[in-house]
Amino acid sequence: MRIKSFVALLAILYLVVSTPLAAPGTQEFRGQWADFYLDDLGQSRLVDSIVNRTRAELIRLIRDSLDYRPQIHVVGRQWEFDSLIGGAFPDWGAAAAIPVRRTIVIKSPDRFNVNKSLPELLAHEYAHLALHGRTGWNNPPRWFDEGLAMLVSTEWNWSDNLTLNKAAVFGNFIPLAEIEQLNRFHAAKAQVAYAQSYMTVKYLFDEYGIDAVNIFLDRIRDAARERSYVVPGQPTALDSALIASTGSDLIGFESEFRVFLANRFNAVSLLVDTMFLWVLLAVVIIVGGIMAIKRRRDYYRKWEEEEALQSTDFDYGSPDQPEKVDDDDEPWRQ
Repeated sequence: MRIKSFVALLAILYLVVSTPLAAPGTQEFRGQWADFYLDDLGQSRLVDSIVNRTRAELIRLIRDSLDYRPQIHVVGRQWEFDSLIGGAFPDWGAAAAIPVRRTIVIKSPDRFNVNKSLPELLAHEYAHLALHGRTGWNNPPRWFDEGLAMLVSTEWNWSDNLTLNKAAVFGNFIPLAEIEQLNRFHAAKAQVAYAQSYMTVKYLFDEYGIDAVNIFLDRIRDAARERSYVVPGQPTALDSALIASTGSDLIGFESEFRVFLANRFNAVSLLVDTMFLWVLLAVVIIVGGIMAIKRRRDYYRKWEEEEALQSTDFDYGSPDQPEKVDDDDEPWRQ
């Protein structure tokens, strides 16, 4: 009986720990494939459409059913975010996926200065949940995890391109294994890690195809099931997965990828990006100047028109016989 009671107590504790409570003031919404807890219920149609679209893309890319219903919280206060994630989090973080709970927590872009849109944040974190499920709820390589999330959320932009160009010129590329420590990075280094992760995953898909990527994920999942992710004296599960999918272990794949990075991002591309920035700035200044001149001319034209309709001569007609001589300079009579 004592053993049964102990097992029951453990089950209750697991449910308490693994099930986050909705914060006061949030409103629940049941979407097609997720349960939402929203600071603003007006976002319900938007968040549901994001999940549906992201889910369809992930099913295509990583070939998983994604038939579970995650809990998704969009919160408007810092204490809500902290209580829901239940752990340390970098200051620059705007959202978190908690795979063991199948939960996503997002700081509302309407309430926080996160520099990301709600569609980007939600798609990014949903990709994390999907990938962890695909790999047997094991921790996949962080570079693949973040790279896939950026790929699916389509958040790559010109600033990421500039980030990698600067990293190439100043020798700041990060070894893929080091990206495992991403949460400890300062904001600038984290930006390099995210951009580099995106390019790594995009390269893997573009160069080897979806079939190879799923062979890679199968091997990671199988290693998690066999509890053989690291075996002394044997290739790691990551090495084995890369060998099966690309023919190279991590060192070989990373060397190959670095050649691609060096060709894609370098001093010439940095110069082009920088020139583009200055050209864009010049265009903005020129357009702004033209608009300012146009507004000034319109103002002066309006001023002249108003002045023409106002009399500035208060001695109309003949000073000797003012009432016998018509004065044509009296527009107010017409």
